[in-house]
Amino acid sequence: MESDAGENKKHPNYMLIWVFLFALTAIEVAVAYFSGLPRAVLIVVLVGLAVWKATLVAMYYMHLKFERPGLIIVATSPIPLAIILVLVVLLEHAQ
Repeated sequence: MESDAGENKKHPNYMLIWVFLFALTAIEVAVAYFSGLPRAVLIVVLVGLAVWKATLVAMYYMHLKFERPGLIIVATSPIPLAIILVLVVLLEHAQ
């Protein structure tokens, strides 16, 4: 069987991405257990690292980096709704 001409896509180095995700996880654990950061700063740092990891997973393991822009928009459109939900819950909890 011959492959299609459009099938000549470069595949990401999954092991390198896994190592990078593992390193980010180790950084998260180290920050959570060994830092003397104030609670608010700690939360912002941990959420930032989690978003970074989620972006890597979406881009490489879900192959969004290699998709057309329309599919990327469909896949990322719930993100603003999730942010609004988190903000509403945090503001409700603060009252």
